[in-house]
Amino acid sequence: MRIDVVSIFPDYLAALDLSLIGKAREDGLLDVRVHDLRDFTHDRHRTVDDTPYGGGAGMVMKAQPWAEALDHVVAQDDSSASAMRPHLVVPGPGGAPFTQAMARELAQEPWLAFACGRYEGIDERVYEHARETLGLGVSVVSLGDYVLNGGEVAVLAMVEAIGRLVPGVIGNAESLVEESHEDGLLEYPIYTKPREWNGREVPPILLSGNHAAIAAWRHEQRLTRTAARRPDLLHASHGEGEAEIAAATAADVPELNVLFKACWVQEALLNDTLDIPALTESLDDVRASLDTTQTWVARKGGRLVGAVRTSRHGDDWFIGRLCVVPDLRGRGLGRRLLEHAESTAPDGIRTMSLDTGALSADNLRMYKKAGYRVVTDVVDVPTGAVHLTKRLGR
Repeated sequence: MRIDVVSIFPDYLAALDLSLIGKAREDGLLDVRVHDLRDFTHDRHRTVDDTPYGGGAGMVMKAQPWAEALDHVVAQDDSSASAMRPHLVVPGPGGAPFTQAMARELAQEPWLAFACGRYEGIDERVYEHARETLGLGVSVVSLGDYVLNGGEVAVLAMVEAIGRLVPGVIGNAESLVEESHEDGLLEYPIYTKPREWNGREVPPILLSGNHAAIAAWRHEQRLTRTAARRPDLLHASHGEGEAEIAAATAADVPELNVLFKACWVQEALLNDTLDIPALTESLDDVRASLDTTQTWVARKGGRLVGAVRTSRHGDDWFIGRLCVVPDLRGRGLGRRLLEHAESTAPDGIRTMSLDTGALSADNLRMYKKAGYRVVTDVVDVPTGAVHLTKRLGR
């Protein structure tokens, strides 16, 4: 990734030579170039600001030096392919909030340019020049609901957040997945050796070796911490009370389609296969399934958080597409959906059956507790899956 920064205080950006960002620059993963805005002035005082039209306090950064600076940055296109253009990011308190999601989006750009404003801001015509004359995408971005003296501090923070997402900058890519804000929640408490320090011990669950229990504990801690520190990040679906289960309607189809894909991505990773119908079927396929199966959806706080579908095959009641959104797993909703699907079986049913991934340990554990057992003499089982049945005593 190439990054250009324009500022009247270029030395402010020297911190980008340090730590992982500095190493990424040395390794050629990040090409960071800093430009002094005053180099594009034409008077002996190197003036970059003037009084605002219409009156008011403070000074406004002039259009001419900014336009020439951006012209210069764009002219530095080093690509051998067709002409590239940077995406221009301007820090400012009147911009869109800078979030982890925005950092991920900007990390996909091959070239970013940052304009560090000062005083009361930059002449509005500079934004028009960037968009209309230079053909740049322009984003005004706010680091938070407060005012800084200039954009340099914000640029340092943004480059740090964006740059670390560029492949190769962080040595252990898995650590990026478990961080605060990656899935909308804050990070769980972390501990290291020694086991006991100043009379305070590491939570016993972390020493148990039970990875499923540790994962559940960490998820609960993330929810608790987020509720205490950043309740604005939590959806109403994370609150108290149970989800309501009802028959799916045509209006649920778009959300169902997204839910299936979100839930079965993890199944694909666990079972090392993408040959899973839930990942490949279209919106029309999901809509058509409402006519051939009975689909039930679970909603909480207005959000679709789970689903299950059933169908009859002779004296067998088949249960499929049982799923719960990843951030609400481990709370018993999957078990409730399974029990609901079973309770809707009509008279004359002698067995209940379902399929799940052969390596989906959590699913297998839940189904076995519910009385299901793996059956091997069954045809037409999806790739990488196993078939389970439960005989009814009636």
